[in-house]
Amino acid sequence: MGVSPMGIRLQILHSLKKLWWISPETMKVFNDPIHGHIEMHPLLVRIIDTPQFQRLRNIKQLGAVYFVFPGASHNRFEHSIGVGYLAGQLVQVLSEQQPELLISSRDILCVQIAGLCHDLGHGPFSHMFDSMFIPKVRPDIEWKHEKASVQMFDHLVQVNNLEPVMEQYGLVLPEDLVFIKEQIAGPLEPNIPLSQDQTPWPYNGRPEEKRFLYEIVANKRNGIDVDKWDYFARDCYHLGIQNNFDYQRSLKFARVCEVEGKRQICTRDKEVGNLYNMFHTRTCLHRNAYQHKTGNIIETMITEALEKADRYVQIEGSEGRVFSISSAIDDMEAYTKLTDHIFEHVLYSTSPELAESRTILRNIVCRKLYKCLGQTHPKERIEKTQVSETDQTPVSVAEARPQNGPDVFLEAEDFIVSIIDMDYGMKGKNPINNMRFYSKQNPTKAFKIRKDQVSQLLPQKFTEQLIRVYCKRMDQRSIAAAKKYFVQWCINKDFTKPQDGDVTAPELTPLKHSWNDKDEDEDKDEDDEEKRKGVENAKVALF
Repeated sequence: MGVSPMGIRLQILHSLKKLWWISPETMKVFNDPIHGHIEMHPLLVRIIDTPQFQRLRNIKQLGAVYFVFPGASHNRFEHSIGVGYLAGQLVQVLSEQQPELLISSRDILCVQIAGLCHDLGHGPFSHMFDSMFIPKVRPDIEWKHEKASVQMFDHLVQVNNLEPVMEQYGLVLPEDLVFIKEQIAGPLEPNIPLSQDQTPWPYNGRPEEKRFLYEIVANKRNGIDVDKWDYFARDCYHLGIQNNFDYQRSLKFARVCEVEGKRQICTRDKEVGNLYNMFHTRTCLHRNAYQHKTGNIIETMITEALEKADRYVQIEGSEGRVFSISSAIDDMEAYTKLTDHIFEHVLYSTSPELAESRTILRNIVCRKLYKCLGQTHPKERIEKTQVSETDQTPVSVAEARPQNGPDVFLEAEDFIVSIIDMDYGMKGKNPINNMRFYSKQNPTKAFKIRKDQVSQLLPQKFTEQLIRVYCKRMDQRSIAAAKKYFVQWCINKDFTKPQDGDVTAPELTPLKHSWNDKDEDEDKDEDDEEKRKGVENAKVALF
């Protein structure tokens, strides 16, 4: 062809391969309220039209948050379609703008499938199932929905005989199946490091030069991925909360650069503020919706009901075997039948064994909920594993009965203590520190942007803990007494003063000196005045 440079020849060959894989079939159009009219590849449609994927229609995206926000009725089904679409958009942008990356049509299709199937393993009420129910009824296992997503994907492909269809559309099996599953759950078989200074490439689906493809659906490096882009936009839309993050701009400015010899997805330097807005949006969603005090206690009550009903609910699985709610995760045929409908199944049952569970669920429906006594913050982080293992926290609340306190005596079983971690997605770390940026003048050189180079108004800390205490008794005398227990417990533990502490226990809050300091604004005014005087003295000394 008269082309001598190797790089240009590879790009031409790559373009010819892309033309070879163009599918003659017409894309199917979905009308999505978030992304508008979106096109889906025929293979993606074949996956969507399976019982395993259709199951996601009956799993609420936000679990029990729907009991608090009437608009939050959306399900994992539409979210998964949105993630599959955005994954395709991002990888296609990279392919078109940087042909030297040699992104093939196989790569694009595999990334789209991974985005589509990343949430196949969610159980009833989404995160409630894998973060509350399973740890409580099966504490001996470590189980997350990502693991179940991989198992459900294998099950989906097998029972629907999709391997020939995948090969028909150009996928290479089993290599591409491995690649899809690795994008969902990480390395399937982590390699052993060769030495202390060298760690081998842990993935088998794609070589290391295409490591950036693993950052699209579930980014383990900094948490910036299309999964978040979709659920931020979708959840804000249905919750009625303002979304301050514009994922369209992030799509436009995405680019792969080399960082210390490794390719990773970067963005323009001017987008750093947009990324901070993204994580601030995440925090606002957690504070206002995901960790809403009423939604959280409803999930606790549902977990209690399912725990009591667990061994009495029978779900038929493969080969005619019968599974309980908690053991259904061991059989994907049984797990396919397990959705949010389990709530109504127990609620409308007539079995005497399910009487306790029915009572709890009826209380939820009739809004007879456990009462939140208040919220506080610990000065030092509390490890949840230690709390769950010893279960001493409700005991310490019950022991915090004030002297000359109420005549209502409460026991440990009357209290529920909820410890909530709030962060930017990487515990106490700033996720932007793991992001690299490029400039308009030199789009090939990646660099880091420190927080102090962005704004002085950004958070100084990226994590905090909230502690909420609930009372199971519902009569007014017990609730009033329990609030005094709670305030006294906060004094004993040296936690922050509850917001309504002066109202619920005015006789107790003056007992703690640190709770009666000056207002923060007064302290700040005094500090500002001292700083002003210091500046004036410095000017006098200088001139």
